[in-house]
Amino acid sequence: MSVGTSSAPGAQDAGSPPAASRPPGDPAGLGIDPDQLPDGLVVADEQGHVICFNAAAERITAVRAQDALGQRLEKALPLEDLEGRRWWQLTDPYGGLAIRVGQPERNLLLPGGREVLVSARYVRTRPTGPLRRLVVTLRDTEARRRTERSHAELIATVAHELRSPLTSVKGFTATLLAKWERFTDDQKRLMLETVDADADRVTRLIAELLDISRIDSGRLEVRRQPVDIGAAVGRHIQAYVAAGQPADRFLLRVQQPLPDLWADPDKIDQVLSNLLENAVRHGEGTVTIDVTATASPREDEDTGTSVTVSDEGPGIPEESMNRVFTRFWRGSKRGGTGLGLYIVKGIVEAHGGTITVGRAPGAGAEFRFTLPVSAPAYLA
Repeated sequence: MSVGTSSAPGAQDAGSPPAASRPPGDPAGLGIDPDQLPDGLVVADEQGHVICFNAAAERITAVRAQDALGQRLEKALPLEDLEGRRWWQLTDPYGGLAIRVGQPERNLLLPGGREVLVSARYVRTRPTGPLRRLVVTLRDTEARRRTERSHAELIATVAHELRSPLTSVKGFTATLLAKWERFTDDQKRLMLETVDADADRVTRLIAELLDISRIDSGRLEVRRQPVDIGAAVGRHIQAYVAAGQPADRFLLRVQQPLPDLWADPDKIDQVLSNLLENAVRHGEGTVTIDVTATASPREDEDTGTSVTVSDEGPGIPEESMNRVFTRFWRGSKRGGTGLGLYIVKGIVEAHGGTITVGRAPGAGAEFRFTLPVSAPAYLA
């Protein structure tokens, strides 16, 4: 056990529970086993000696608890700020202002230059009284670095995707303004149609960014209405056929009867649009869409609705299956931001549903999402 105390025999701090009432492995009287905490925990007594150094603190600092216990805090945990100043001398928790209650989390350096996130809480016997305990928490910076890398990738992707259409818009509008009379009506129409298409592309990208923001913050709103999922799929197929796709490339099979589905029609359209676009762009052969009644993903409901979209293309490599719904995953190099399936998963889960990916019977990719019927309470 990586917990210990350097208190003198028979000593009992005011407010500490009797030794007999402390849980096993808790000689510092903290009420829990510190080794069960996910973050590093270091506790120093009123003289500044370390009385607790848990397993997570050992892992983060590479210092053994047995070497830290009983040592002065500044020796057991020598920290420097990013400017090279000794942290404990700078903050002076034992001799500094008595009104201080702690230190906010910040990046500090361990010996060897390794960064760690450190925060501290000053425990006093009374307000402005002497320090009774100094409680320090430690966290590895890797999780924060992963988040920062993800944000940097998102910014880079957005900048790249915005640059192309905006360059096109700027180029065509500047050309038209400067040389309007030199172009025929057909040439003007072609340039304006290109500008319009690029403006739509920018609008879609901004909508994706807003969706990601809402999904990440848990603020994606679902406005439930009755949805005819079979008819919704049919509308998407008709749009592809009108755009030039052969009608026989799509096979829609709707099982009847289907349970009444209450969902956000706009967001369900967004899910269907992404899945069908994925099948048409990256798949081959017939795109099959099956709409069936199935068991609800919610325990308090009996029935739900499933939609399966499959193609006959090369499919998704087995090693990529677990990354399909992450940000920036692309099934091929043929365009796209790699955000669509991440948004699809967020929308389905916001409805209380589930989505999976696998291999279709025809060897292509198969996406299947299942939604609870979610009838409003006044109809139940």
